[in-house]
Amino acid sequence: MLRYPPIEDHGLVGDLQTCALVSAEGVVDWFCSPRFDSPSVFAALLDHDRGGYFAITADAPDATVRQLYLADTAILVTRFLTPDGVGEVVDLMPVDDPHTATDRHRLIRVLRVVRGTVRFTLECRPRFDYGREQHTLTLDDGTTASFRGTSATAHLQVVGAIPLERDGNDARASIELTAGQRAAAVLTLDAADSAPPAPITGAGVEEDFNATRKFWHGWIRRCRYRGRWQQQVYRSAITLKLLTYAPTGAPIAAATMGLPEQVGGERNWDYRYTWVRDASLSVRAMVDLGFKEEADAFRRWLGARLAAGGTVSGEPLQIMYRVDGDPHLVEETLDHLAGWRDSAPVRAGNGAADQLQLDIYGEAIYALAVVEELADLAGYDAWQRAAGVLDWLTHHWDRADEGIWETRGGRQDFTYSRLMCWTAFDRGIRIATQFGRPADLPRWTAARDAITEQIMARGWSERRRAFVQHYDTEVLDASLLLMPVVGFIAPHDPRWLSTLDAMDGELVSDSLVYRYDPAASPDGLRGSEGTFSLCSFLYVEALARAGRPDQARYAFDKMLTYANHVGLFAEEVGPTGEQLGNFPQAFTHLALITAALALDAQLDR
Repeated sequence: MLRYPPIEDHGLVGDLQTCALVSAEGVVDWFCSPRFDSPSVFAALLDHDRGGYFAITADAPDATVRQLYLADTAILVTRFLTPDGVGEVVDLMPVDDPHTATDRHRLIRVLRVVRGTVRFTLECRPRFDYGREQHTLTLDDGTTASFRGTSATAHLQVVGAIPLERDGNDARASIELTAGQRAAAVLTLDAADSAPPAPITGAGVEEDFNATRKFWHGWIRRCRYRGRWQQQVYRSAITLKLLTYAPTGAPIAAATMGLPEQVGGERNWDYRYTWVRDASLSVRAMVDLGFKEEADAFRRWLGARLAAGGTVSGEPLQIMYRVDGDPHLVEETLDHLAGWRDSAPVRAGNGAADQLQLDIYGEAIYALAVVEELADLAGYDAWQRAAGVLDWLTHHWDRADEGIWETRGGRQDFTYSRLMCWTAFDRGIRIATQFGRPADLPRWTAARDAITEQIMARGWSERRRAFVQHYDTEVLDASLLLMPVVGFIAPHDPRWLSTLDAMDGELVSDSLVYRYDPAASPDGLRGSEGTFSLCSFLYVEALARAGRPDQARYAFDKMLTYANHVGLFAEEVGPTGEQLGNFPQAFTHLALITAALALDAQLDR
């Protein structure tokens, strides 16, 4: 078993409240419970020795391993091709009642052999609270192991020929199956004082498998996409669904924390929270795919944030929240964890939560007003809250802030932040006019026009013939690829086309796109990073909108080759094609969808 498998060597399973990563060797090395943003139970991905894992692997050092999803589901199959036979481990998390928050979550692992004989090794080594908490083990007649900590409990139940044995305070087993035989291990995570779950049976496991497959087939059937990249779009849509906390409708940015943007570097952040920016921009894509329920659920969550106030930053909104809307995300360093391949520090929580990032107001209003049939802003109370934010923004848009990339090098007058403030006023004016709602239209219009003039005067570099990152630099920034998407500038405007050309020369490397050049625009952090997968897909969309379909399609097809073996993307692509950063990243999969939609539309013309 690899101590630290590559970040991309994982599949994702989940039940819409939490999720688990399963390595291509059959090792669950990341699993938090009861929510995405809860402390980990298995975190070997961040420290092989202290983090804990749940492994079911073939006891054959020369085995060839293949991993795949059952089509159009979140059921993961890891296949072991050994000299003596072919075996499989099927991983799934039943979606019982996703909209009711619960402490109890189940991971089902089915073992089966389809040819010959395969010997499996099972090791269950939970480490509660990021590995900081001790636990006790109770082993009952070789079929049930209960691991009890002070904050949580894990119950492991087996059915079939899996004789559990004690290994200190952990459990292990050696299993030999022949063609046609099956066994199963069901891990139930629950509260510390929980009673053991009901006994399991082979028929019960089969029922859970069928119900889980039926759930995912029924969900993806709602997708309206019938374009050229259906398999990739479906997988991205399922991934976005897996990364959404169903009880509140809040999507998280990624399943993990602490995975580095550079091996051995310090850019290791916690992404298990809901960013207003990322989630707001997902609404348009979900609506276009036909997932109105998911778009509506997030919009209700966002509306509740506007109504609640009480942010850590003191602003009407803050950039990120916990999935239940809690604004407190205190950042701590977990010094006892070594980090993936010694990439320390490992951080839990996120200190950027109190940053000033003015762009979030534009993304929030954009989400709330994205299409007429979802125009909750037409409801009077919701409109009053949104209008109040826009009134406030007329006095506060012209400020330096930390910007979209959450740099820690000081505030600047970021062009992207101004762009999204423009978007807030533009969408507010449209919805007020369309639905006849009360609004200070003269003041909003004056603010929108002032931002337009300011960006054109100070965000545009005549020497570079391009829009730049902020007003005191000539550095380019890939976030500005959204300029034509929000309608600030026409996609064929000469200024925009020359900006695209400038990005081609500075930010694009073999169709992969960097966010910006940190050497030219210091961000307060040491080290470097890879190309940003989100930006690479935004670049494809920008090319398509600009009437460059051949270039866009080439870049898109090339980018798809950097997906992992089951179609998932981390945050970044490293210098030699490896995936870096937190995994899988929702924003990247969102951008893949919007790029496919834009490129399909252009090619259809």
